[in-house]
Amino acid sequence: MPELISPPTTSAAALPAATPALAAAGAAALAPRLFAQAAHSDVEGGFPSQEFGWLREAGLLAAPLPAALGGSGLNEPAHTYELLSTLRHIGRGNLAVGRVYEGHTNALQLSGRFGRPAQVQHWAADARAGHLFGVWNTEAHDGVKLEPLPNGRFRLSGSKTFGSGAGHLTRPLLTAALPGGGWQMLVLPADTLVPEYDARFWRPLGMRASASFRVDFTGLEVGPEQLLGAPGDYYRQPWFSGGAIRFAAVQLGGAEAVFDETRRFLQALARTDDPYQRQRLGQLSILIASGQHWLQAAAELAARPGPDAETVVAHANLVRSAIEDICLRVLPLAERCVGARGLLRPEPFERLHRDLTHYLRQPAPDAALADAGRYALAHSRPAHRLWHD
Repeated sequence: MPELISPPTTSAAALPAATPALAAAGAAALAPRLFAQAAHSDVEGGFPSQEFGWLREAGLLAAPLPAALGGSGLNEPAHTYELLSTLRHIGRGNLAVGRVYEGHTNALQLSGRFGRPAQVQHWAADARAGHLFGVWNTEAHDGVKLEPLPNGRFRLSGSKTFGSGAGHLTRPLLTAALPGGGWQMLVLPADTLVPEYDARFWRPLGMRASASFRVDFTGLEVGPEQLLGAPGDYYRQPWFSGGAIRFAAVQLGGAEAVFDETRRFLQALARTDDPYQRQRLGQLSILIASGQHWLQAAAELAARPGPDAETVVAHANLVRSAIEDICLRVLPLAERCVGARGLLRPEPFERLHRDLTHYLRQPAPDAALADAGRYALAHSRPAHRLWHD
C-alpha cells in the first residue's frame, strides 16, 4: 500500500498568495522547477510528493479558498482567468501534478458550494494545514454504495477506478449510490479511514506519476458530518460539465511545454533558419495562441453576472473540444520538428507525448462536441451573439 503523505501542522502551513494574480504568478514561477523534476517523478505507481511540497510552500493548496477562509479566492467566478492560468502553468511544469491539483481545486469548490457552514470551515482549515483534496467519481461494475446504519452512520462498500493521488490524497471527495437511488458526495478523512489501494490497476501509457489506482472502500464507516450536500448535487449544472475548462487549462499547459521544448531543441541545433521549421513553428504558434484565447473567453463568460447554465455548459464543451483538437495537432507538428533524435531520452518529448496523449482521453469527447452543436441548432441568434448574450 502506498505511504500516505503526512501534511504539515497548521502552524507549519504556508500562507497562500495574497491575491489570485499572485497565485497565478507563483505557479508560473514554479513551472520550470516542476518541469526539471518531472523526469525523476515519471515512475509507474509513483507520486510527485516533493512537487506537492513545493505547492504547499507556495500557498497553492489553500489558494482556491475564499479570502475570508484564508485563501486567495482562486475559485471565485470573478477570478476564473487566474485559476485557469494557475492550472495551465502547473500543467506545463508537469501534467501529473496538474491533474491532481485540478482535482484539489474541484473538491474545494464543491465543498464550498454544497457544504454546511461548519463543514466549510472544517475543510478549509484542512486545506490551510496542507491536506490534499481530490475528486474520485469514476467507477466500474463494483461501484461505491452507502448503507445506512441504525446509529445514524453509514457503511461504505465497493470501489472507484482512476483514483488519482491514491494513497496521497488525505481528503478525497467521492460519490456513492444510496439505497433509494441518487448519488451522495462525501469527503473521506483517508489518513484515519484508510481504504485499500490496488496499484496493479494502474499500467498506463502516460501520467504515470498521478497514481490513479483502484480504491476499495468496503467496510469503512462514516458519519453524517462527512456527507456533502444533497443527493444529486455532484451532477448539478452548470458546475458539473462547466468544470471541463479546468482540465482543458492543464492540457493546454502540456501543449505549451511541447512548444517550448520544440523551440529550445531547434535553437540548440541552430535550425532556426530552416524555412520548413519556421513554417511549423508558425503553425504551432497559432495553435498555442488559439488555446490561450479559448481560456480567456471561458474566463470572461464565467465572470459575467448570471450566465444561464445551458450557455455555460455548451461553451465549456466548445472549450474542451477546441483544446483537445489543438493538443492533438500540436503533437505531430512537434514530432516533425524534432525528428527521431528529439524523441530519444533524455529529451523530454517522449514523456510529454505520453502524458498529454493519455490526459486528453477525458470522458465522452464526442458527446461534448455534439452538445455544443445541439445548443447552436436550438438557438437562432447570429454567430456574433450566440455565446455572448
